[in-house]
Amino acid sequence: MSEQKYVVDTSVVIEKAVSKLIKEKKIEGTILLPKAVLAELEHQANQGKETGFLGLEELQTLQKLKQEEKIELFFLGDRPNALQIKYAKEGGEIDSLIKDIAYNEGAILITADKVQNEAAKAIGLKTIYLAPTTIKTELQIDAFLDQHTMSLHMKEGCIPQGKKGKPGEWNLVNVSEKELSTEQVQNMAKEIVERSRSERDAFIEISRPGSTVVQYKDKRIVITKPPVSDGWEITVVRPLVQLDIEKYNLPEKIAARVKTEARGVLIAGETGSGKSTFAQALAEYYAKNNNIVKTIESPRDLILSKSITQYSKNLASGEEIHDILFLSRPDYIIFDEMRDTPDFNLYADLRLGGSNCLGVMHAATAIDSVKRFISRLDVGVIPSVVDTIIFIEKGSVGKILTLQIMVKVPTGMTEADLARPVIEVRDFLSSKLEYEIYSYGEQTVIIPVNEDMQFNAAHHLAAKQIEAEFEKYSKRVKAKMINNSKVEVYLPKENIGEVIGKQGRNIERLEKKLGFKIDVRELDNLSPEEKEKKIVNYEIRESGKAILLLVSPQHAGEEADILIEKRFILSAFVGKKGEIHINKKSKQGKTLERDIKEQRDIEVFI
Repeated sequence: MSEQKYVVDTSVVIEKAVSKLIKEKKIEGTILLPKAVLAELEHQANQGKETGFLGLEELQTLQKLKQEEKIELFFLGDRPNALQIKYAKEGGEIDSLIKDIAYNEGAILITADKVQNEAAKAIGLKTIYLAPTTIKTELQIDAFLDQHTMSLHMKEGCIPQGKKGKPGEWNLVNVSEKELSTEQVQNMAKEIVERSRSERDAFIEISRPGSTVVQYKDKRIVITKPPVSDGWEITVVRPLVQLDIEKYNLPEKIAARVKTEARGVLIAGETGSGKSTFAQALAEYYAKNNNIVKTIESPRDLILSKSITQYSKNLASGEEIHDILFLSRPDYIIFDEMRDTPDFNLYADLRLGGSNCLGVMHAATAIDSVKRFISRLDVGVIPSVVDTIIFIEKGSVGKILTLQIMVKVPTGMTEADLARPVIEVRDFLSSKLEYEIYSYGEQTVIIPVNEDMQFNAAHHLAAKQIEAEFEKYSKRVKAKMINNSKVEVYLPKENIGEVIGKQGRNIERLEKKLGFKIDVRELDNLSPEEKEKKIVNYEIRESGKAILLLVSPQHAGEEADILIEKRFILSAFVGKKGEIHINKKSKQGKTLERDIKEQRDIEVFI
């Protein structure tokens, strides 16, 4: 047995390169394994990272080779402390411990880390550097994929399924006749992680306890396992087509808007509608027309030309990306998959800084994408951030909306003193006004504007204010606007006398206060469709700057009234998930927060 000594670091152990070198008889002698390597692998495995388990498997293989007398194996050095392990990557403390052992033992350092290799040579060490190599063999998951498969869904104990077709037109089909065992899914997951560390065009985008996201060539692979999911699961998504913008056959007016005029663009659509494919086509168009284009992605999965730089939001902070983009000054920025508040804030900041931005997001309708900005930005700022919404349906452009702000009286209102900043949302092709967005009291409202509306915006808002006034007499009240000067108020029979008062004094006072002729009627005379609201069950939660009242999602889109000790506080619309948001800093929010602490009776009527 040769007396040559080798020290191995974490990188080559994880890639299982040491046992391979021994089996190929490229090295022989004594393998010195720093205890720091073992500690780092244990830390990664305890965090649920596949890299830790891969490294521990390699150490077990080295032990077998020792038993077969093919090598000598010794563990050396001190175990690093928790702080050194935690900041191993950033601080390089563990790498330093490994180099010290190699120097003191006169050993050759084997590494797959370029920085470690250069640092070792700088202090006079001999090294074997194993550069990343390209492996031509296919992954096990490739056996389930064909040229028509958009995504692959595999879970232990289930038959693997694939979505086949094209964006907006696909079918979910079984791609095998047999269920996958836990061992099969685990082996495929390990192979994906291992190969992603050794190939140039693959990398681990996210690694967390219970989940791993890998970008392997053109495939985005998500691996989850217990306790995050109820079993081992692998999801593979890949683009099938790369379209040129000209192949969308856009009308000349739309093409001109998209190519040259739009500055703050939202590309919206449902899952699998072709949003990212359209964004790729636009990015390539801008790049080919002498523009510097960069992307922000999470994860990086757009298939783009080499000239387009792709930044990962997972591997850099929002502040870092912000600084990079402002200093490098690209002509266009593609922000793929905007999800949470930091994403929207970064997009808005880049737009207000003068950058041309295209944001991609999930939305059921075109106007829904604007709603996601309303809770995050002042209404007056929104048109400066977003001027164009492109809604993608079944792989093609379904609708384009434009946003513009002006001071005007909202549609349906007649008094000049009701003028306010209003965002007009228009259909780009027809120039038809479809929505108006403006502030009303503490709320920001989106009012659809069309000829088929049974009541206008002014009537709707006025009716709500009148109902709030009459709820001092009865919580069962319904106001119905007849015209701009007359309203019918429906109340229970037992409350009518109190409302009218002696010789009609109360109702006269209310008419003067509200500015309407009021006709009081019995609630029983109201049609069943217009009956009073009913009390519903709810839960109270807090989320950052808002108080959330959670009701059943079946009430999504309906209007809710909130009463405290039978006293009307406010009206608000129920969100898609059954959430009623009340800003803590608003007058009503402060009142509600205080009454919650004092455990007062709170009722929600829908």
